[in-house]
Amino acid sequence: MSCVNRNVLVIGGGISGLAAAYALRDVAKVTVLESSDRVGGKLRSGSLAGFSVDVGAEMVLARRPEAVELARAVGLELVHPATTSAQVLVEGELHPLPGGTLLGVPTEPKALVGLLATADLARIEAEAEGQFPPLTTDVAVGALVRERLGSAIVDRLVDPLLGGVYAGHADRLSLQATVPGLAAELAKDGSLVRSARRAAAAARGGEGPVFATIRGGLGRLPEAVAEASKASLVVNTTARELQRTADGWRVITGPTTAPVAYEADSVVVAVPAPAAARLLAPFVDTSQLGAVELASTALVSFAFPPSALPAASGVLVPASEGRFVKAVTWSSSKWSHLPGDVTLVRASVGRAREVRDLQMTDEELAARAGEDLRALGGPTAEPLDWIVTRWGGGLPQYGVGHLDLVARVRAGLPAGVAVCGAVWDGVGVPSCIRSGQQAAMRISASWEQ
Repeated sequence: MSCVNRNVLVIGGGISGLAAAYALRDVAKVTVLESSDRVGGKLRSGSLAGFSVDVGAEMVLARRPEAVELARAVGLELVHPATTSAQVLVEGELHPLPGGTLLGVPTEPKALVGLLATADLARIEAEAEGQFPPLTTDVAVGALVRERLGSAIVDRLVDPLLGGVYAGHADRLSLQATVPGLAAELAKDGSLVRSARRAAAAARGGEGPVFATIRGGLGRLPEAVAEASKASLVVNTTARELQRTADGWRVITGPTTAPVAYEADSVVVAVPAPAAARLLAPFVDTSQLGAVELASTALVSFAFPPSALPAASGVLVPASEGRFVKAVTWSSSKWSHLPGDVTLVRASVGRAREVRDLQMTDEELAARAGEDLRALGGPTAEPLDWIVTRWGGGLPQYGVGHLDLVARVRAGLPAGVAVCGAVWDGVGVPSCIRSGQQAAMRISASWEQ
């Protein structure tokens, strides 16, 4: 059978699944099954005071090629932040977020003067000069940094920075999965500071802006990719079961009393861990995959009358500060392409295993977030408009040993089935796109065997 006559089902219409569909557009007929009423997953636009704004992810790492190349390929224009100078709240005071760290792990102690006590700085300097055996096993990031450098650096920098990416806690997040460059260096030289120094230098490679978004919002990307993929999109359709057939695969959707079947030569599973575990369970042991913890969060977006904002892109708020919000973005300061008629701000709420705050009503969430905005130097006027976007189970938590889990499940997948998404290859938009592209390559390669 010629590749152009192949049929592929992509289960899940987030950016990973759409990237897979786009990569397969010229070699197969692709159908995307999406359980919600829209494609895009965590990339979404909303209406705020009459303007379209991102209510999910708002930017991508521009020094990785996947997202910027895909956006350009589908005809979208990239823009870059006006400022990336963030702040961090420490003991009630705002400080510039220091450079010279790798997700908070220090590379130069002098960059942390003012944030840490003299004894903590001396401990970091001593570690940089010490001798330690190579670290080849996976450990929790927070536990390692606390043991070597003390709790202050974890609570004030490592935890809020990792929390900003994963909505989790450094003490429960895998070193190998969340900071792979550091893990690789520690396998050669056990000093945390020296390894962070080398890993940070390698990560800085490349020129030009570090971050980018799309004019009109990152939420435009999924629909543009979906259209360019030429795939058939079927929304409001949940895949309940994956079955092997004599010639390929069958996906069962619809209610049990009136099931609807879709058949294809190959399948890409691009759904969160619990759904992926259920679909793949007949073919590979997915018990640990189904147990991967998911973090729920909420994003509160505000539009204020034109107001002065701090000269920073936003604020990281460590959990140790006891505030309601965990991060704030001064959107109108950060992005010069946003409309000047209003001042736009967004606040993030919630982390893994902290669901009590998310049980509030939207009105309560907005009121509590607004209090913190004012305390952090934001607008004092009443907002013109606000919206709350809840992301239930939005981010997988990479526990210790996560990479081994991913490798075991992937190794057991039957030919003709590939997986992609945040639980497999990283939570950032470029990582998710690359995951979808790799899934497409695995599918194409299976046809040649």
